[in-house]
Order: sequence, then C-alpha cells, then structure tokens
Amino acid sequence: MPRSSEPPIRPSAEPVSLDADQRVIPSRTDPFAAALTRPIGGPLGEHAVVGRHWFWSPLRVALLLAVLALTVGWFGKAACIQQYTTGDGQVELDWRSGRPYVALCYSDIVPLYGAERLDEPDTFPYATSWVENEGEPSEQVRYMEYPVLTGLFQWVNAKLTHAWVDLADTGWLPGALPVVVYFDITALFLALAWLLTVWAVTRSSPRRPWDAAIVAASPLVMVHAFTNFDTLSTALAATGLLAWSRRRHGLAGLLFGLGAAVKLYPLFLLGPLLVLCVRAGKLRAWVTTTATAAGAWAAVNLPFIVYLREGWAEFFRLNSQRGMDPDSLYNVVSYFTGWTGFDGELVRGQTPVWLNTVSGGLFLLGCAGIAYLALAAPVRPRLAQLCFLVVAVFLLTNKVWSPQYSLWLVPLAALAIPRWRLLLGWMVIDALVWAPRMFYYLGTDNRGLPEGWFLGAVVLRDLAVIGLCVLVVREILRPAEDLVRRGGDDDPLGGVLDRALDVRVLRARKRAGGGKRAPARPDPLVGAAPPGGPAG
Repeated sequence: MPRSSEPPIRPSAEPVSLDADQRVIPSRTDPFAAALTRPIGGPLGEHAVVGRHWFWSPLRVALLLAVLALTVGWFGKAACIQQYTTGDGQVELDWRSGRPYVALCYSDIVPLYGAERLDEPDTFPYATSWVENEGEPSEQVRYMEYPVLTGLFQWVNAKLTHAWVDLADTGWLPGALPVVVYFDITALFLALAWLLTVWAVTRSSPRRPWDAAIVAASPLVMVHAFTNFDTLSTALAATGLLAWSRRRHGLAGLLFGLGAAVKLYPLFLLGPLLVLCVRAGKLRAWVTTTATAAGAWAAVNLPFIVYLREGWAEFFRLNSQRGMDPDSLYNVVSYFTGWTGFDGELVRGQTPVWLNTVSGGLFLLGCAGIAYLALAAPVRPRLAQLCFLVVAVFLLTNKVWSPQYSLWLVPLAALAIPRWRLLLGWMVIDALVWAPRMFYYLGTDNRGLPEGWFLGAVVLRDLAVIGLCVLVVREILRPAEDLVRRGGDDDPLGGVLDRALDVRVLRARKRAGGGKRAPARPDPLVGAAPPGGPAG
C-alpha cells in the first residue's frame, strides 16, 4: 500500500466532484478536450443538462465520428481500386508506376483476392491448394494463410462478389472489376466491425462514455481500417470484455474464442483475467470464461483439423517460418548494428529457431513481469490496464508488427489511459509510419526512401508505445493518478472484480480483520486505499 507519509501527486487541475450517476465530461476534466471545444463555444457549462437530448447521446456521437473516420479511410484506399482501359480494350486495376505506394493506398485485401484463389468460383479455404514458385528450388504447396474465421470471411465475401458480378452482367447492378467489388463488400463488413468496437467501448465505461470518441476518430482507423481484416478481431475482443464487465462469463468466453479464430491476440486477454481473478479469488469465473473460449475455438477449428489438416496448419507453418518483419525491433537492431543473427537461418530456408526463441522468450518474460505487477501493486490494477500492457508487450517483442496490428491497442488504450492528448499523439505517430513504410517499399531506384528513414519512424512509434506502457505502470503503482479511479470508479470493466475483496497479494502485510471491500466511493486523492485490502 502507498505510505501515508507520501501524498499522491495531484494534477494541475482539481478533479470535478461526481455523483454515482453522473458522467465524466472530458471538456471539463481534460485540457486537450477542452481546447477542442473552443471553436464551438468551449467546455460544457456548469448548468448544462446532461444526458437528456432526445437523439444525440455519447454513443450516437461516437458512432457518427466512426462513420466519418471510416469514410476517410475508404477514400484513402480508393486510389488502389481505380480502373483503366488498356490499349487492347481490357479493363484492369490501375497499379501502374507504384501507385499503391505513391498514393499510400495499399491494402492486403486487393492482392489477396487473387493470391488466395478467391477469384476462382470453385474454391474453398484450406481445401484449395496451389504451387508457389513452381519449378524453382523454393517450390511449395500453398493454402489459405489465415486463421479459420478470417479465411471463411474472405471466402464468403468472394461468393458475394461472384453473385454481384453475375447480377451486374444482367444489368441489375452497377458493374466493376470483381476485385473492386470484393474490396467494397469486405470494407463494408470491416466498417461494421469497427462500429461494433466503438459501441462496446462506449458501453464498457458508463461514467466515461465520451472516451470512445478517441476510438471512433482514431487516425489509425483512417489509415488501417481497410488495410487487412483486423477490425473483426477488435470487435470480438471488445465485446468479449464488455460481456465480462456485465458478468456474462460464458458469453465473454464465446466471444474470446471466436476472436482467437480470427486472430490469436484475443486469447492474450485471458492472461490478465487469470492474474486478477487469482488476486481477487474469482477463479470460477475465469475457468468458465476460459473453458467456453477453448470450446468455441475448438468448435470452429476442429472440423478443419480433422478433414483439412494440411490446409488448416498453413497459418501456423507460415508464422513459424516467417522472418522478422520490417516493422519489428529485431529488424531495427539488425539494421543499425549490422548483426544478421536473427535472420541468418532464413538464408538456408529453415525455420528461424533463434528468432522464434528470442521473440517468444521476451514475450513470456514481459507477461511474467506484468503478472508480478498485478499481484504486488498496492491496488488491484484495472483489467484494461493489464490487457493494454500484455498486447503492447506482444507487439513490441513479436517478430512481426504488421501496421494494422496497432488497431488492437486502440480500444484497450482508450479504456486503460483515457488521456486524450497522449493517445492522439501516439496514434498520429503510429499512423504516420505508414508513409515512410510505403515509400521504403517503393524502393530508392523509384525515388523511394532508404530503409533508415523508415526504421527511424518505427523507433519513434515504439518509443511512443513504450511511453504509454510506462504511464500505465505508473498509474498502477500510484492509483491516485488514474483518471478512471479519480472519477470514483474502481474497475468499470472488471465485472466480478469490480470492488471485490483481495485474497492474494504479494508482499502484503498481515492485518487484523483480514481484507475489506472498497467503500462506495473511494477518495483516490487521500491515500488511494485499495478497493480490496490485503487479506491476512
């Protein structure tokens, strides 16, 4: 526990006193949000009626902002789905002269339509195979390279595309190249997934619903919502956390399991839940969630494991054999030091065992440190704080940080660190990495950027994420500085953990009478007493 002789550091502005049923108004409590309101009249007035407008609720405003951001994102990719007519009258996609890189519009969705054989009418993911580099020493049989639900998502969109094109040929619908139709159909569903993410974040913090605005209008959404399929996993992860906060443990597990069948990272959220449930003695809830998640993942994957094992294993094979990504810290170290130890094995066409070992080991060490922090902190950390730390550590230590992976952090960051200026600063830096990345891929022979410029931007991005992690750790150790707790909450996302009794705390002093529950409204500016005191 914090020592009473060391009063917590107070922010420059006094917090607004809130009743239990009041919302936190960012224009009053956050200097950056207050500055944003100046063109429209300034912060909300003292006597303004909050929560009674017949239509404009925080949720609807956040969804409108998300629609605008997604619209910007679609137009940002639109340059890559332009068509042109060749000299012989054929209509083709206009990717001439490095257009995807010069226009910063590259999206994996476009090339994957043909690369994954989705343009062929009689294909099915994990059953359809093709030969890559045929006749060369690196010849290899390939299958769909994504987890099951992501592969099926692409396949369903391809079938919808074929149906659209067939109707367009009859004159009932506007026509375009199939890959353009496929991109637009896919973008529609990805946009809906992000709207679901925003909805879940808004509902996850009833007293701070306006923090969802930073998720809705994130610069990262404008750049990467349609770069790949990651909004599907953010939606399932965010709704899974919302279900946990509502004590719907089975539903939370179902959503986490389905999320893991899209991208593996939603499974990482079970780790913070485990540590917090151990500290609070709520393991039954965690077992229910985890067992349901495992069952949901198995129900989706088992038919493919049994009947299409080789195709199903493609995702895991490629990830184990993949080298370091240009965005990874390993590539940064290799470039600036000249050491080639990380990718030396790739030259021989083998699995990079050393790189995989280092990457996995660093991630496990990071998770162990986060677990210790959670069990030893003076106040049980909030679930969003630990989830953000785990996902951030994974991205920092992983050998692959594809640019759209940063979307994973956006909803977690808004729930963990609702400091608008800092979050917007990180998101802008992270989004801007896209420009030097594209010009690096363009190549210096085509007037692109040298690798050093791109890696410099990567280092700035990583330092920004590390800075946010340091801030989260600081607020865990000094809960009086946590804006969520200063508003009167304990853990809005915690569900059974919210204001629960602590039963296991590392390095806790024994006290007569055992643990105690948090008061109805803890005063975090006076000693920051933990919501559940350490048990005897």
